Amino acid sequence: MDQYDLIVIGGGKGGKTLAVAEAKSGRRVALIEKGMIGGSCINVACIPTKTLVHSAKVAELARQAARFGIRLAFDGVDFDEVKGRKNSVVSEMIGRNRRLFDSSGMDFVLGSARFSGLKIVEVTQQDGSLRTMTADRIVVNTGTRPAVPKLPGAESVPMLDSTSIQNLDRLPDHLVILGGGVIGCEFAQLFRRLGSRVTIIDRNGTFLPREEPEIGAEALAIFREEGIEVCLSAAVEGVVSHGGDRVEVRIRSAEAERTIHGTHLLAALGRVPNTDELNAPATGLEPDEKGYVRVDEFLRTSVPGIWAVGDVNGGPQFTHASLDDYRIVATNLRGEAKSARNRLMPYTIFIDPELGPVGLTEAQARIAGYDVSVARLPASAIPRAVTMGETRGLLKAVVDRATGRILGFSGFCASGGEVMAVVQMAMQGGLTASQVRDTVFSHPTMAEALGDLFDRLD
Repeated sequence: MDQYDLIVIGGGKGGKTLAVAEAKSGRRVALIEKGMIGGSCINVACIPTKTLVHSAKVAELARQAARFGIRLAFDGVDFDEVKGRKNSVVSEMIGRNRRLFDSSGMDFVLGSARFSGLKIVEVTQQDGSLRTMTADRIVVNTGTRPAVPKLPGAESVPMLDSTSIQNLDRLPDHLVILGGGVIGCEFAQLFRRLGSRVTIIDRNGTFLPREEPEIGAEALAIFREEGIEVCLSAAVEGVVSHGGDRVEVRIRSAEAERTIHGTHLLAALGRVPNTDELNAPATGLEPDEKGYVRVDEFLRTSVPGIWAVGDVNGGPQFTHASLDDYRIVATNLRGEAKSARNRLMPYTIFIDPELGPVGLTEAQARIAGYDVSVARLPASAIPRAVTMGETRGLLKAVVDRATGRILGFSGFCASGGEVMAVVQMAMQGGLTASQVRDTVFSHPTMAEALGDLFDRLD
């Protein structure tokens, strides 16, 4: 049995960063990864999808070139070239990660890991050989995978997920998407811009229901303006395949029942944890009812010396959350206390315009008991947005009326995620809304809009 100071199971952001740092500090570290060097983010999630999003943005700009005074004959999309660019970006990122692993001094093992006893890990390597290893400290970082919906007829339909859709041989003629969340929306817009007809089927009564309602309404209007069909309050009754590229989706809403005929079906209905092959009970871990590894605020499991980081611990499913999980565990390994409690967790939805929220929505703030002041600013009022011809969207801020403290912000505009980061830093630093309002921003920039926004508090 191989003895290590630390074993990390899963090569996603939090786990691989911890493994590299600990190995460079001189500890004997094993990082076990089932197959995706660098984790799902760079292989099948954030990096490849945002590469596709940008290609779709370029296609849309090419179509609109005349609006900018540019004479351009748009001759369509070469989907193979779009995929080739995506694959090239992914290959480069994989190479960077592999070189980092090799230079760190860690033992990087490609294989499938499972517990066989208390802090004993068996690894079936890619060549079929078996290794057994142990460590006093183990970090579980096995991530999640796309959920497979249980629908009548689903077993007979070639259903796509967020991974397989990136490797289609050709653009779908009509892509039907089950789910109007982040994944569904990003794929809907990018494939529409690449040339597909797109229909979103969502069970929710409002679009992007977790976001500010006026932003969800604005996003819905933009999607429909771009030719994306969005069916809200729709329950899927069943799916039927007619062979080849012919699929039917039967839906029911309060108004009527109908059948949608498409060529490709994408399930974008969330993700499930990768713990079913881990044999967690063998080391004393009992996953929760959904399969996630239970942790406390310090990301400790119920077994001393075992932590869980990233998506598999049931926390926010973002790469940047996983990175912060690394910081928490690394700090605690040094004997210092660092907690995940009350983290200010931003995120960005990479539709166009970009949506970057952080903190509380207006509804959440009111439920929490705050007397709130609210500010809104249309993107069309931002000089930089006007110069770029990117005037769709709006900004919204929620402020504690008593203290002036910024409680939440949503930037639905060009570079919305970047603008949000400015507000996030202000919130982290305890700046008040009036201090942000009176900041001297460079002109003309998108961040400059924050001065105007916070000047509009009611």
